[in-house]
Amino acid sequence: MLRPIDPTDIPPPPAYRVPWRIVRTDPAHPVVSNDSAESADFVRVFRSDPGECSTQWWGQMLPTENMELCLCTADLVQVVVTIAWFRPSDGQEYVWKFVG
Repeated sequence: MLRPIDPTDIPPPPAYRVPWRIVRTDPAHPVVSNDSAESADFVRVFRSDPGECSTQWWGQMLPTENMELCLCTADLVQVVVTIAWFRPSDGQEYVWKFVG
C-alpha cells in the first residue's frame, strides 16, 4: 500500500534509489533493467497514452534481469509508463514513472 512520507519523522526514512535503468536504443522497444542488488517483487507495468491503457504483469525481476517493453502502437511523445513493485526488504509498494 502506498503511504505518504511524513516530513516530521525523526529520523527521516532512508532514501531508496529506484532500481530501474531504461535503455532506449530502440525508442519503440525500451529495455527495462533491474539495476539493483535486490529483486523487485510483483512488478507491474502500466502504459497510458491517448487511446490506449494497458497493464503487464512481469512478476519478480531479479538483479540484472531485463524486460523489453513494446511501445509500437504508442505515441512516443505522450506515452507514460508506470512501474510498480514491492521491495522484499520492507514489503512496501513503490511506484516510478517515465515518459516513453
